[in-house]
Amino acid sequence: MNLAEKKPGYTRSGVSVSKELPIFFIMMRFNIKVALLFIFLIGILTILTLYSFCGNSEKEWSKFYNMNSKTLDVPVSEEIDCDINGEIIIGCRKEGDDVYIPFSFLHRYFEVYGKLATYDGTERFEWTHSYSKVYHPKAKYDPRGVFMYFENYNVEVRERVKCVSAIEGVPVSTQWESQGYYYPTQIAQFGLSHFSKNLTEPEPRRKIIDDCERDFAKWTVPTTAKLERVFDKTLNTKILNFSTSENYMEGVRLKMDHVLYFVMSLDILLTNNSSLCITLQNRETKEIHFLHYITSDIWITSQDNNIYHGIGTVKAWKRITRDLIIDLHKGLAYLDKDKSKPKISRSKMKIIDITLRGLGSIDNLTLSSSEHIQQFYDAAEWFVRHQDIETGGWPIPVKRKLASGFHDLEPGWYSSMGQGHGLSVLSRAYYHSGGDIRYLTAALRGLKPFRVTSSEGGVRATFADKYHWYEEYPTKPASFVLNGFIYSLLGLYDLITIAPPGQAQEAEFLYNEGMISLKSMLTLFDMGSVTSYDLRHFTIGIAPNLARWDYHATHVNQLLLLSTIENEPLFKITAERWIGYMNGKRADHN
Repeated sequence: MNLAEKKPGYTRSGVSVSKELPIFFIMMRFNIKVALLFIFLIGILTILTLYSFCGNSEKEWSKFYNMNSKTLDVPVSEEIDCDINGEIIIGCRKEGDDVYIPFSFLHRYFEVYGKLATYDGTERFEWTHSYSKVYHPKAKYDPRGVFMYFENYNVEVRERVKCVSAIEGVPVSTQWESQGYYYPTQIAQFGLSHFSKNLTEPEPRRKIIDDCERDFAKWTVPTTAKLERVFDKTLNTKILNFSTSENYMEGVRLKMDHVLYFVMSLDILLTNNSSLCITLQNRETKEIHFLHYITSDIWITSQDNNIYHGIGTVKAWKRITRDLIIDLHKGLAYLDKDKSKPKISRSKMKIIDITLRGLGSIDNLTLSSSEHIQQFYDAAEWFVRHQDIETGGWPIPVKRKLASGFHDLEPGWYSSMGQGHGLSVLSRAYYHSGGDIRYLTAALRGLKPFRVTSSEGGVRATFADKYHWYEEYPTKPASFVLNGFIYSLLGLYDLITIAPPGQAQEAEFLYNEGMISLKSMLTLFDMGSVTSYDLRHFTIGIAPNLARWDYHATHVNQLLLLSTIENEPLFKITAERWIGYMNGKRADHN
């Protein structure tokens, strides 16, 4: 008998076909298939939904969010118009009882500042009421040390600096006159920043290119040129004399591949139509730039990739210190009038060539990471050379219009800030040089404009027929600028501290007079939420000239510094209140 016939419910293959097989086994097989199919369909629908929403507009996203928020009990978000003081309408968003205004509008309307920042992978929005920084002094102010926080200043990179003159070694300003001029305040800040950097930065690293004492550099000399090392009896040292053909196409050349240091220093003597040329190359783009230092009284000019800096026409030895990258940037800015091109990074440049043309001599050719103290002395020497001996001032050679209601300042006016900064530079030069009397003499002479009224060409004004004030802008009527006045007091204090005993009595008298005025008038500059730049609202009866945040922060920093000099609680108390204004606090109202 066939076993398949004997045992119902089994085939020969052993697969069950009997109705007697438990029903849940059959159901289970069916449910697994259905479940898999259901999961597959859900996955397809999810992908299609996400794809659809990725392509939708913000409004469609909002509809989706609002539709689901009803079931999730989340406030509904919708677009709404905001009427700002009945003047303008802007688009906002409403969620429940809250209305959200775009920060770009708040920034412009209230002059507040914010940015998106990411920390440890988490993004957040940072809101600040002010864009400026407060520097809390770490110790009592010392005129032999850094000047305020000027180690953070980079005066020469400012857009209103046309260039650093290779004739004088100091900045040329375009602040009020596009052709350029020497501005004592800016020159002093240049010097004070480099003096401060010299104290706060590491020692400069130097590479001697040619000291002329031995065959140090391997110059290439064309057959039409001549190069020799000779002993100069006048200088009591060896120098390098060069002469090239009259067509100036070929020069005495030193090939280089230098990428580390870009501050060049050397002693140089050039005759007519002679030059020193530095060839720079962008290591990424391979673009070539030529910096020419020529016998000319021009400050700067450019043509194509050639940038020219005049070192003067006087046939005499001079020491020049040049930041090659700054000179390059200023030359490129001269060509790019709209300043649209980004500045070339220092790390992307290299020196590939130094060329001498014409007839002249050089000595002590060096490249270094910085030469701060030399640049400081360039500024100090400018103040010695350019002081008006009779008046003791450093005249400003351009017209200055402060505001409607004030008389214009004609070329030749003096500034208490320029005078005070000059005293700060010269006092430090006298100290650092070990007592070079030229610096002290110039500083003491620089006190003269403080004794002369503004109406007579000085910087002295009087408030309420009682308080003497030293005017940054000696206008008629007086303007009483706060930050310039305090800078002038710091200059007087520097001279008092560094001058030999008995030689700064006049500076001490002027300082004490000014300090009485500051203590009595300081709160006049408090506007309840910011400070006033000056007191024009008193003198000509117009709206206050509110200080920008950078000037407001300067007021705070100056008071914090003065509080280390003077035992006067008013300075610190006022500074702390003004710091509060920078964080959005306001004076109490009635």
